[in-house]
Parts: sequence; C-alpha cells; structure tokens
Amino acid sequence: MRKISLVFLSAVFLVSTSLSATEPEPVSEVSKELSSKITKLLENQTISVKEDLTAMVMITINEENEIVVISVETGDANLEQVIKSRLNYEKVDLAPQHAGKLYKVPVRVTA
Repeated sequence: MRKISLVFLSAVFLVSTSLSATEPEPVSEVSKELSSKITKLLENQTISVKEDLTAMVMITINEENEIVVISVETGDANLEQVIKSRLNYEKVDLAPQHAGKLYKVPVRVTA
C-alpha cells in the first residue's frame, strides 16, 4: 500500500512540474511602429512568386534593439529564408519596453 501511494505522489509531482515548465509565454500585439519597420525591411524582396504567400513570423527585440527571428511558419522554404535573412539582427529604433517581448507578425507576399 505504501508503495502505491509513493508511486502516485511521484506521478502527481512529475505531472505538475512538467505542466508548469511548459507554460507558453504570452505573445504581445505588434505596434504600428514595429509593423511599419518590418514592412520597410521586407520591401523589394528578391523572391519571385506565382501566387500570394503568407507566413507567421515569431520575433523578439533584444537589448541592442535588433530584431531576432524565432520562427517562420510557412509552406514555402524560399519565403522562410528571405524573411530570416532580411529581418534577423536588423536594428530598429524602438522604445526600450519592446525588448524581450515575443511578437507574432503576419507576413503576406503578393504575386
């Protein structure tokens, strides 16, 4: 009986620890200022597309006011590479409160 209760307590501890460790970080809304800066950085891209493409880009701003691309969710590998190369570690002039927050930015490339 003691063995069963010990196993049960261990399982409860394991589950509660893993649930608290995987809590997702809240995603902040992109300000118009940041959105316009991202638009400028992505203008004149060198990718030619036959149809409209979309991507969901997860970024953060580091202490040096640089954009750091966390992930790019898209079905097109070329678009993913272009977005990463154009945005990653590009300087932006933003207020310090933007640093360290996660942002989810929708990107659309038209044909």
